[in-house]
Formats: sequence, C-alpha cells, structure tokens
Amino acid sequence: MSYAVISIGNKQYRVREGQRLLVDRVPHDEGKTFHPHLVMLGGNGDPKLGSDLEGQQVTVKVAEHVLGEKVVIGKHRRRTGYKRRRGFRAHLTRIEVQSIGGARAARSTTAKKETAAADAEPAETKPAEAEPAARKTATRKTTPTAEKKAPARRATPRKKTEE
Repeated sequence: MSYAVISIGNKQYRVREGQRLLVDRVPHDEGKTFHPHLVMLGGNGDPKLGSDLEGQQVTVKVAEHVLGEKVVIGKHRRRTGYKRRRGFRAHLTRIEVQSIGGARAARSTTAKKETAAADAEPAETKPAEAEPAARKTATRKTTPTAEKKAPARRATPRKKTEE
C-alpha cells in the first residue's frame, strides 16, 4: 500500500511509509512502537475502508517528545491600563511511520500460557479485617410545631390619610 489514513488524538493524518510527522502528545515512551487506529488504506487500486481493513495495521515509532513553537497571546483594553501577555507551547510527539498494511500479529502461545498460569495461581489472601460499622443516617429532629407569630411591627407608624 502506498499510503494510509490514521487517527491519533481525534485528528486524522495521511501518512506514507518512512514519513515523520508531528502529532499531539501520545502516551507512549520514546523509542517504543504502537499501532494507531487505521481509517483507510489506499494507493494500489480501490481504497480499503471499514471491514476491508480486517487484519491490517500501521506500525508507528515514537521518535521524540518535543515542545511546539511558542505562541504569545496579548490582551489589551484601551484607556484602562489593562494589559495581559501570556505564552503557550503545545506538547507534541514526533512519530515515524515504519510499516503500512502489515498483518496484525497474533498473540504468541507463550504469552497465552503465561497469562493462563498467572490466572491459575491463587492470589494471596489477606485475613478478613473487621469491617467498620455502617454509618447511621442522620434523622431529622422533629420539634413540636409552634404557633405562628404575628407579623413584626413597622419601625415607623403609617401616616393617617384624611378621608
């Protein structure tokens, strides 16, 4: 295949084998490889989409983690003395596309045996600790209903109107 469209960090990139590009920071260490989500394969005949991508993958190597170019944000309101200046540098990862369209590697049988053996071993059991007593829910204290009070008097008496 001559190119692929991959999705990394909710963005899609058209890549070729051996290409290096900057993407948003990925949670993989430098020098490690990973397989991003494959959206499309194309270049030789009709493009492959959806279920045609079964068993296909793109292998990408993390070359380095870098900081993007500095962006300076300036705010100013006239005649008030309001000035703000703030900078920003994006956290980016430089990746290198190693292979496109290779078949997905199946899990080796030794890895399956190791996980099965780990599941078979009983986990160390801790002695049962006394569970703390359940908290009681607060109940609302009920007080006898008092008789309604008369409305408060006004500080100044009302003016008498002549009839």
